[in-house]
Amino acid sequence: MADFASVSVLVIDANAGMRAQLRTMLGSFGIGTVELAPSAAAAIRKLRETRFDIVLCEFNLGEGQDGQHLLEDLRTNEIIPLATLFVMVTGERNYERVVSTAELAPNDYVLKPLAAHALRQRLQRALDKRDIFMPAYRRIEMGDPLGAVELLKQAETEHPRHATDLLRLQAELHLSIGQVDQAEAAYRQALRDKDLPWARLGLARIKMLRKHYTDAEEVLTGLVAEHDYYIDAYDLLARCREQAGRQSEARDALVAATKRSPHRVGRLRHLGEIALEVGDLERAEQALAEVVRKGKVSDFRDPEDHVRLVQAQLGQGRTEEARATIRDLERSMGGQAKTPICAALARALYHAGTGEPDKARAVLHEAVVTGADSGELSTGLKQELVKACFDNDLEAEGSELVLDILRNAADERTVETTRAALRARGRELLADELEERTRDEVRSLISRGAAKAKAGDFDGAVSEMMSAVRKMPGNPHVLFNAALALLRHVEHRGWNERFASQAGALIARARRYDPASPRLAAISGFMHSLFQKYAIQPRDTARGTRDAA
Repeated sequence: MADFASVSVLVIDANAGMRAQLRTMLGSFGIGTVELAPSAAAAIRKLRETRFDIVLCEFNLGEGQDGQHLLEDLRTNEIIPLATLFVMVTGERNYERVVSTAELAPNDYVLKPLAAHALRQRLQRALDKRDIFMPAYRRIEMGDPLGAVELLKQAETEHPRHATDLLRLQAELHLSIGQVDQAEAAYRQALRDKDLPWARLGLARIKMLRKHYTDAEEVLTGLVAEHDYYIDAYDLLARCREQAGRQSEARDALVAATKRSPHRVGRLRHLGEIALEVGDLERAEQALAEVVRKGKVSDFRDPEDHVRLVQAQLGQGRTEEARATIRDLERSMGGQAKTPICAALARALYHAGTGEPDKARAVLHEAVVTGADSGELSTGLKQELVKACFDNDLEAEGSELVLDILRNAADERTVETTRAALRARGRELLADELEERTRDEVRSLISRGAAKAKAGDFDGAVSEMMSAVRKMPGNPHVLFNAALALLRHVEHRGWNERFASQAGALIARARRYDPASPRLAAISGFMHSLFQKYAIQPRDTARGTRDAA
């Protein structure tokens, strides 16, 4: 049973009286540390600085973010670890908002008025369950998912009551490191005794990784038919149709999801982007305007949303609204590195749309030539910048941007959509030339690092490959080979905490870009073998170090 005296809690509530009441209630349980935050912004600052065992968050935070929006930001930006329990507390009974929160999987959801004994029991149960998972969480945090799987299998026998949840995390870990067959076996094992929507969703995800889109869609349409409010199934169905090249049907799936759960920013953004792609401009404007509105109260607002909104407004001839959006972008997003390039692209689109090509060209030229930062832009917005450059006779600038996209292309669709943009502008031969140049660059970078490692120059191999990462930070081939260089150094020169941590980060980044890569399983297995070889144990959070046994 968890010892409350060692537990730390962050209470997030806009009402000072409720904060005080919760602090008193938690203190009566013997909880050792209780800190308070009156808003989402204040909570994020505290959570960046300190790890808490429990976040107790009111759903309605007054003006600004609500609890659901905050939870999305915390999970999306990895601000809270797996070991932090997020408990939503509210009197909110609006069903669609409850659904929006539930799909983000808070560890518990408690309705007010709160009874002290009931809250204590809920927190105790959540902490006791967390203790079962904690050894695996620590292995995951140190970058050893295979070690975590071994611990979860052991816990299945020791804690049969939680066997299903333990199996679920095993399946997710197998999938995260490319062990697709093992993940499939775990999902099917979970389905033997009962119908579990999350396990069926996992099987659909595996079919998508194998590019069996028809089979995946059959599973997903069955899920949404049987579980009308299982929102994750709608989201995956949209991704499935999108990857299969059926954008309009992907939009329809997102529309269905937002009708049932209208508050999640990531989904609204996806809907806006895909509606823009298929020419559904009114719907795109509605979705993106809501994203921009929600972004005003988030620490993670993105200036790209304004650019997309400008595109939707200009597409409908709503030039005054587009001008207002550009002004808002420049006024409200001034602190972000990519705001200048986003503002320049938005103004160029505006000038082109209002018949002022000279002004459009001047704005783009100034932004691109003077070095406005495009490095943080999404691939989709870089492609829009490419189109704008070629449409405004900035061939050299457009070509350099294409090279940047191709150097960091994580999938075939990125290459094809970039090629299509050039083809539509009569530059297909240029696309061939730039693709070949990129392939040569990647081959050269990787071969230089491999040659140094083969010659026993492991320091040189690491230096060479980390330089390659700086040149191509989104290229999965480069990321995998850089991680391999770091791990080979550890293998031959001894344990190096910094190199192991860097390798883990590179593998995680490569996984995001290329989740179906056959290299994931091998390199994860190699890293696990090094943890075993040097008997590396999880981080001792009290001392902030890892120790060799």
